[in-house]
Order: sequence, then structure tokens, then C-alpha cells
Amino acid sequence: MTNFSPQSTTVIAIKDKNTSKWIGFFLFAIILLGAFLRLYDLTDPPLDFHPTRQLRGMIIARDIYYQISPNADPIKRDLANAIARSTGRYEPPILETLVAYTYRAAGNEIWWIARIYNTIFWIITGLALYAIARRVGSDSAGLVAVAYLMILPFAVQASRSFQPDPAMTMWIVLSGYGLLRWSETASGKFVWLAGLCGGMAILTKPVAGYMVGMAALSVVLATLSIRRVWQNMQVWFMALLMLVPSVLFYLFERQGGISSYFSNWTLALSHLLSDPSFYVRWLSFLQGLFGFTPILLGLVGVILASPRLRPILLGWWIGYAIYGLSLPYQMYTHNYYSIQLTPIIALSLTPIAELIIRQIREQSKLWKGFFAAIIVVSLAFMAWLSIAADKAENYRTAPAYWQEIGSKLPAQGRIIALTQDYGYPLMYYGWRKVALWQTSGEKNLADLRGREKDFDSTFTNRIDGMDYFLITAFNQFNSQTALKKTLTEKYPIFAEGNGYLIFDLTHQK
Repeated sequence: MTNFSPQSTTVIAIKDKNTSKWIGFFLFAIILLGAFLRLYDLTDPPLDFHPTRQLRGMIIARDIYYQISPNADPIKRDLANAIARSTGRYEPPILETLVAYTYRAAGNEIWWIARIYNTIFWIITGLALYAIARRVGSDSAGLVAVAYLMILPFAVQASRSFQPDPAMTMWIVLSGYGLLRWSETASGKFVWLAGLCGGMAILTKPVAGYMVGMAALSVVLATLSIRRVWQNMQVWFMALLMLVPSVLFYLFERQGGISSYFSNWTLALSHLLSDPSFYVRWLSFLQGLFGFTPILLGLVGVILASPRLRPILLGWWIGYAIYGLSLPYQMYTHNYYSIQLTPIIALSLTPIAELIIRQIREQSKLWKGFFAAIIVVSLAFMAWLSIAADKAENYRTAPAYWQEIGSKLPAQGRIIALTQDYGYPLMYYGWRKVALWQTSGEKNLADLRGREKDFDSTFTNRIDGMDYFLITAFNQFNSQTALKKTLTEKYPIFAEGNGYLIFDLTHQK
């Protein structure tokens, strides 16, 4: 038996205290760096990352702002509402409502407040992930998870954008923490934490249900026997907390929207699952976002994870896989659909990090310093990539461009447009609502769904009742030769300028 003297015990306590201070310093530094990367160039228009998705959020937030502002111009209020209704809604406008009430408090639209909110949500995600990692491993491994989550360039872009996905990811991770603590203590307060946070994740975006549900199922089965699961009231209550809010909203309030979304994006594209190239595209797409090595090491980390951590990781990975199979087209075309994979990979790396850190601790100070230098250079490089990606494009002149086009469009008459990003830039900045002519990408998607049509019938149907045809997407216009030939040969030009062309459909040459 080893006896420790009071002096040796004091030395150990001092070392632990010093180590804790350093861990806290590094955690704060990583969080601060992550916040800086997301708030850098804060007011640059949100056209850098999926502008369609971000502008849609801005359009909805503006509509809510005008509805709750008693002194708003009635004409603009009605127009804001008409534009917002044309975007379609598949989830409750939680972030948009929060932003709109901030607009009202500030007295005007400051759309970039959404970047601040989502940065806060992502910081909370990092802290929750760290809390999970340190309970099942070490503080040092937890820092690795937080660093990956906060500084990965894709995560920086996706988590600063005006969309609900960062908040959804936050609720998923908080629910995972609640599940872990419930599995340790069976305490009722963690039933509430896991259930409410899981319910908020699914309410924010229904696709969160895959990860939340599979993690809950995995943790429950790892904690209780199958017989005890059915008899455990905490499990049933947790499930109710996760499901009831979403059932009330999605089933009763938005049933038509959800059913059409499922029909268009799951059933109509399910044939992609039988094509081996789909899986190659999916993995290649993920490689570009996360790197193949972190994905591979993350899967190995699931195998090496402790019995307390493995059920959560298994549930999240399996949930993500099922989610991807249910929306096959988005999995290799829309990168923000995989934002929730970021904390999954980050936490899965912690068992690997534990092994490496354990070996580094046995090395000399020279090699420890070399290892620290590698980490610092890696973090600096990743941070530089994030800033470089943001500085590569400047969109500050875009609002004036769309405002000019909006002012040039005829005040009377219906307009169809071949334009960028579903016409949302024109709708938001130019305050003009237009019908849309499909782009080449949308035509290819229609072909995948088996809904291809010949040009003549499509053109006749789409321009029926329209007075003007606006062109701003000239690359698309030049590539759609049949459309270009028909418009230029049959219809006169009503107006043209820098970056736009308007044909008069009410007269023929």
C-alpha cells in the first residue's frame, strides 16, 4: 500500500489546479477564436454561403417584423407578407421570430444579428460537447473536440449563416448531454433536459429526429434491459417531451407542406439509392467538407469509445446515415444538410485523441513542445482558411444592384424571371415578387424525378398570364438555347441595363 505524505498531497493538488487553469485558458482561447472567425466581416451581405437559404430567412424575418410593428407602412407590410408566403415554410420560424423582435427593439432591420445569435448557439454547442467529452474521457481530449467543432472552415461558414441548422445542432448536442447524464444517474432533471432539448431540435428542423431518436434509443437500450424499458416511466416521458411539440406543429399546422416535401425529396428520388455512384458522391462530398481522415478516425473512435460514450456515438452516426438515405439528393448537393455531422465527428475523435495524448505525456519536453507546435500551426492554418474564404468574395455592392433592377421593373404587370437564387435577392433587396423560370439544375432535378417536359409546352404554360420576362442569370440564359432563341426572335426588349434584360411578352415582333 502506498502512503502519501501531506506534502506530496499538496503538490498533487497544486499540479491539478494549475492543469485546470491551463485547460480553462485553452478552452476560452478556442471559443474566442471560433467566435472571431464567425463574426469577422460581420455586415457583409449573406451571399457567400447558400444565399437562397439565408435570404429566405431574411424575407421571413422581415415579414414578421412588419407584422409586429404597429407603425409599419401598410403597403410594405402587405408586400412583405406576399413575398414571404411565396417562399414556402417547412419548419417554424423560430430564429426568424427572434431576429424580427430584435429588429423591433432596434427600430430597423439589422439582419446580421442572426450571425451573432448563431455564433452564440455554436458556442453553446461547443461547451456542451466539451462537457460530454470530459465526463467520458479527459479535459485534453475535450479540447480536441471543441477545436475541431469551432475552427473547421465548413463549420465556420455554416454556423454563421442565417438558417436554423446551427440551433438545431445545439439542441441535438444538449439532448445528448442530457441522455449521458440520465444514463449515469437516472435523475428526473436529466429526463427533462434530454427530452426538452431533443424536442426543440426536432421542432427546429424535423430531420433532427433521426439523430435525436436513434441516440435516445441507443442510450436507453444500453442502460436498461428490454423488459425494463417498457416499464420505465422516465423513458416514456422523455419520448413524449421529444415528440409532442413537433407533432402538434408539423402534423396539424403544416401537414400539407411536410407531405409534399416527403413526396418530392424522398419518394421521387429514392431510386438514387440503388445507384452505387450515389454513395461515392456522398462520401466524396463529405470528404470535401470534413476531410476523409477525420471521418475515418471518427468511425474508428466509435469502436474505441468507452461503454458510456459509445451508445451516443452509435445513435448519432446511425441516425445521420438513415437521414442521408431519406434525402439522397441533398446529401451530395447541399453541404449545410450535414452540419450536424460536425459535432458527431468531433466527439468521435476524442477516443483517438486520448490515445495520442497518453503517448505524448510520456515523451520528453522537447517532443511535447514539437507536438504543441504542430497543434498551433494546424489551428492557425485552419483559421486562415476560414478568413481567406470569407475575403475571397465581397458582396457589398450586391444590394444596390438588386435595388436598381427592382426600380427598373414595370410597376404594373406580372413578371417571370430567369434569375439567381430563386429570385430571393430581387425579392429582398428589390422588393419585387416574380414567378420563376427553371434553371438548368432545376430541370435536371425534374428529370431525376421523372417529370421532364418538352420546351414548347413548358414555355407556353409558364408565360401564360405573364407580361414581362426578366433575365439576370445570363450564363443560364446562354446555355438554354431554346429559351434564348424564342425570346430574342419573337419578343421585343422592354428595357436593358448593366446585368439585366427585360422582354415584353405582351407584344410579338
